[in-house]
Amino acid sequence: MSARILVVEDEPAIAESVAYALGRDGFSVTVAATASAASALADTAELVVLDLMLPDGSGFDLIAIWRKTKKIPIIVLSSRDGEADRVAALEAGADDYVTKPFSPREVVARVRAVLRRSQVEIPLQGAPVLALDAVTRRARANGSSLELTRVEFDVLACLLEQPGRVYSRGELIGRVWGDGFAITDRTIDSHVKALRKKVAEAGAEPGLIETVRGVGYRVTDAPSSPP
Repeated sequence: MSARILVVEDEPAIAESVAYALGRDGFSVTVAATASAASALADTAELVVLDLMLPDGSGFDLIAIWRKTKKIPIIVLSSRDGEADRVAALEAGADDYVTKPFSPREVVARVRAVLRRSQVEIPLQGAPVLALDAVTRRARANGSSLELTRVEFDVLACLLEQPGRVYSRGELIGRVWGDGFAITDRTIDSHVKALRKKVAEAGAEPGLIETVRGVGYRVTDAPSSPP
């Protein structure tokens, strides 16, 4: 259920660090060191992290080709940090632009953000659709609007990043509140309970947000009655 990420980077150390950070965060990662390899692998990816300077071609050429044939999100990596370079990449069709040197954690955060923007609706087989728009911060269940608090929306957005993946309560606390907040597991449970109630009121199955006992929560396509 994890998103498939293609990292196109010819510097082994950079490729390895980005791939490791993404893999640790639950993504499925493939690495390509050349434009030709990237072209061959692009159809298997849900997002591309792309270096513009490759040994056998330009990342700009890949962006131009992909924008004509597919809607795959693209995050550019570049050592050129000028405004003109950034604007050129974004106008060519890139969804985001990260300058070197960078933190692998920053790339992971950018990947999450771009996936949230590009995957506005996430249908679940055999269950009503849960959908959200990270830009307008609106959410729907079964086609009906959900009036969510900030915390409820952020919890749902996190769970929908990778349907089926289990997020621990500690991970949800870190993602929604960040460091430095004394939030208990019971607080998360309370927000999830309220979120399920609103999903049910919208006509969807509250068990779409499933409790994994002793671990945390996940969005599932095989809902059961929540405890």
